[in-house]
Amino acid sequence: MPAGAETAAQQDFRLVPSALVLWLGVLAGLLLHWWVAVVTGLAAAASASFLLWRWRAVRPRWFAGACALLMAGLLLAVPLTVRLFQAQHDPLSTLADHDATATLRVTVDERPKPIESAGYAGQQAGARSVVVAATVVRAEAAGQPVATTGRVVLLAPFQSWSKLLPGQDVTATGSLAPPRDADLTVAVVYVRGPPVATTKPSWWQGAAESTRQALRQACSVLSEDAAGLLPGLVVGDTSGVPAQIQREFKDAGLSHLMAVSGSNLAVVAGAVLLLLRALRLGPRLSATMAGLALVGFVVLTGGEPSVLRAGVMGAVGLLALALGRKRSVVPALAAAVCVLVVCDPAMAVNFGFALSVLATAGLVLLAPRWVETMTTRGVPPGLAEGLAIPLAAFLVTAPVIAGMAGRISVVSIAANVLAAPVVAPATVLGVVTAVLATFWPAAAHLSAFAAGPEAEWLLVVARHASRVPGAVVPWPDGWWGGLLALLAVIVLVVVFRRPRLRMGVALALVCVLLIVVPARVIAPGWPPAGWAMVACDVGQGDAEVLSTAEAGRAIVVDTGPEPGPVDQCLSRLDVDRVPLVVLSHLHADHISGLDSVFDGRSVGAVAVGPGRMPVWAWRQVAQVAARHGVPLLELELGQRLDWPGLSMEVIGPRYVSARQDDDGADGTNINNASIVLRAFTPAGRVLLTGDVELLAQGDLLDSATDLHAEVLKVPHHGSRFSNPRFLASVAPRLALISVGAGNSYGHPSKSTVDTLVAGGALVTRTDTDGDTAVIAEKGEPAVVRKGK
Repeated sequence: MPAGAETAAQQDFRLVPSALVLWLGVLAGLLLHWWVAVVTGLAAAASASFLLWRWRAVRPRWFAGACALLMAGLLLAVPLTVRLFQAQHDPLSTLADHDATATLRVTVDERPKPIESAGYAGQQAGARSVVVAATVVRAEAAGQPVATTGRVVLLAPFQSWSKLLPGQDVTATGSLAPPRDADLTVAVVYVRGPPVATTKPSWWQGAAESTRQALRQACSVLSEDAAGLLPGLVVGDTSGVPAQIQREFKDAGLSHLMAVSGSNLAVVAGAVLLLLRALRLGPRLSATMAGLALVGFVVLTGGEPSVLRAGVMGAVGLLALALGRKRSVVPALAAAVCVLVVCDPAMAVNFGFALSVLATAGLVLLAPRWVETMTTRGVPPGLAEGLAIPLAAFLVTAPVIAGMAGRISVVSIAANVLAAPVVAPATVLGVVTAVLATFWPAAAHLSAFAAGPEAEWLLVVARHASRVPGAVVPWPDGWWGGLLALLAVIVLVVVFRRPRLRMGVALALVCVLLIVVPARVIAPGWPPAGWAMVACDVGQGDAEVLSTAEAGRAIVVDTGPEPGPVDQCLSRLDVDRVPLVVLSHLHADHISGLDSVFDGRSVGAVAVGPGRMPVWAWRQVAQVAARHGVPLLELELGQRLDWPGLSMEVIGPRYVSARQDDDGADGTNINNASIVLRAFTPAGRVLLTGDVELLAQGDLLDSATDLHAEVLKVPHHGSRFSNPRFLASVAPRLALISVGAGNSYGHPSKSTVDTLVAGGALVTRTDTDGDTAVIAEKGEPAVVRKGK
């Protein structure tokens, strides 16, 4: 925003009380009870009537504001409260309280949103379910009709429900459950089957989906990550964005770039206005054309709530421009709040709505003043805007983000400053690509290619920002966490307004930079010197790293249930060369992080055992290896592998099901076909067992193989399928269990842990200890825990 923009003193606040009454009144009615909204509305109406009587001659300028407040109070006390009452007493709510089953005919309100989940065993990582927001047309339970037209949320299979579009009618049968959120949703429906009797989407929704598909195809000329990111920046389509990239953007405080909101609409409408003004068209025609572009963009994105919020606000501003009046963002924002809450009371409890309103208010009221202050002190205007805008947005939204996510990204401001210069060009070029892709694919490829460097820059910023030590600070979640963050922001603002306190904070920050940062970065406590092996904390899965005698070079055994955690573990260990990745078997919790091992590292080869099941997992591993141009090897029993300071010998599997290449192979057979490795390290012998269960452990015992090892990677996350004779034969001094916190499988089993402890082993768990390193201490293995 330019330094000469309107300041807070020049803004018109007369609609703000009305917006606050509607927003906070509906919020109280949803979170507490409908009658709270009645009381709030009547109180606001009474106050407005009193002010109208007092101000009719004294303050005529505020007369319109008082009238608006009276109208807001009456709207809240009557029609909005009726909607809250109906939602809180809907017949489906009663059925949901009793876990009833119902058949519903519904209209889809939004595009289905996938639920990403980590892989485990034969279940592939990724989206297996979708969330579908819908409005009930008719309902039937136990053969009887149910009088309802309430909103429901469907949790349905991804494969058959993910392609639905807003406006389609479908029939679904499922079990009802009470809603988790305090909005107008009357029930959650757990659906197992496909949608039935699906109607065709409207022509404009079909055209929008075709355009989005064409955009995805046009982006294929870019790298895989950039090709997935660009549709996310333009239309919020994150279906092609890998989970690791989404995590990096979230940690860097840049995830808002992939959630279409006011910034996207501002860029698109602004670009159209600049073009039309350059053609010397009048303000009314320019506003009309920009409005049409705004409507088209809302349709293109599927009419998501965040886009509708920004669209309403943008329409108010464009209307002011068309009428020839000076645009004022505060009245536009207040009007947008009023319109949206009246049309959809559920907006009042929507986090995205709160973030949108607060961010816009911060940019209007705080950023211009900060820009003016900085420019008067000699800061170049462009730099001042680049600093003030993300800082203002961060401060006003931090309490909501902290309470919602239970974490704060301390690198968010810096990341947004670095990202800001390329966001607008990437968005404009992406929209141009989407439009061209529908009728001129060759030209669309050129515009997509032009947006490639911007997308790559955003990927670089997100990646490096997310890897800054302490980039994300844990924070209490919920209301108390939000209030605590608000208090912290208030204290911070007060401190920086007082020169003496500001100087004290500056000195404290200098001390932190001189003491804490060197201790964490220059001489970090992790990894410990001379580490021989690390069990990485990757959640409910396995990933072990064995060091060689060469700095930065290590062998990776298994890669965890999802991309990201193993990459972060390797980065913490400063590993940039991986001669070999060994996948003990092809279950998802051991292979799904394979792609992220290649991120910024050279990898020599990927090795597997004799198993080829599940088929999807084998294909995935082969595709990753082929895409990165590394060989895919099969390890054989008795094979020995040597590197400086590390040797490994393949001692299993000795139990291989005859059905390993057959679709009939079950999870136990696949587990028992795990590669078993005996590693010789400076800290002693290490036995890496994959997920071998009772039969495979029995075969190893019967083979008379020397199983003794100082360190044991406990099989199958410490499950109860561990043979006490096998554990006694290994007789480890250290037993490492790789397991996810709060897993639903009961891992690790108490009986297994008790057997290990009784045998004299020190047991560590990644769910409580985090990354766990084995080091050599006086010729004996010792353990160092990184901690959570």
